[in-house]
Amino acid sequence: MQVLQVQLEIRPDPTEVGRARRWARSRLAGSGVADDEPLAETLILLVSELVTNAVVHTGCPAVLRLSFQGAPQGVVAGGFVRLEVADLSPCPPAPRHADGDETNGRGLELVDGLADRWGWSPEGVGKRIWCELDRCPAPPAPHGGGSGSAVAATASVTSVTRTSASASTSVTASAYGGMAAYEAV
Repeated sequence: MQVLQVQLEIRPDPTEVGRARRWARSRLAGSGVADDEPLAETLILLVSELVTNAVVHTGCPAVLRLSFQGAPQGVVAGGFVRLEVADLSPCPPAPRHADGDETNGRGLELVDGLADRWGWSPEGVGKRIWCELDRCPAPPAPHGGGSGSAVAATASVTSVTRTSASASTSVTASAYGGMAAYEAV
């Protein structure tokens, strides 16, 4: 298994959240994850949430780490991406549930809903909060070697084809929480 780990030091300043997102996006591109892949957008959102929590709730410097684990270099399929934010505050994360129009309190709920796995552990005098996103295997190329389609853009779990007199529709369950992707054929 090949592992690439990179890290960025974060100052306790809200402007660091934007810098962390830009840094993470550039590291994703260098690891073979395209900007428009759902994995990239989800990971950037998770970076934003965890770095914001560290900056806002601790007032301490932090370290953002990304680890790309899995497939050999140049192969995007398989493995996972691990995101960690370590800070110097000993206070454990406190998940909240925001009600109605509240603008705060959804960060760890988002992490719980979007990450494949997450948790936290003490680290030195502080703690480390981590989450992991699985890298889905690349779907097979469309028959005939076309450049791709909406179905090819998702990781196929099951595929069902429905045919009517006027058109055929392919429904593919994706790796994104069982949501389906539709493509007219």
